[in-house]
Amino acid sequence: MTTTSFDFKKPLESAQALMGLQTTAVTKTVELQKKAAEELTEFFKAEAEKAKNLKTPQEFVKFNIESNKALFELMKAQGEAFTALAKESSEETIAEITKLAS
Repeated sequence: MTTTSFDFKKPLESAQALMGLQTTAVTKTVELQKKAAEELTEFFKAEAEKAKNLKTPQEFVKFNIESNKALFELMKAQGEAFTALAKESSEETIAEITKLAS
């Protein structure tokens, strides 16, 4: 009778390492989402305060254009932050898989 010995340690360590990376990525994503929500909340509060002082249609149009530009820039920055996080997480995962494969 032939007995084959299988080392369960390496697959288990691999799974643990990948789950750890996944947990870290999810945690960072949640933190980034929270930060983005807080930034948007503050932005809209500040814009609402500014809007209270508008008196003419011209002021309203100017305010609306400037507000939309600022919102676009805020959302662009937030998108870039999420893109950077995705790239970082991807690179960490590829590095870990490469390490595990060797």
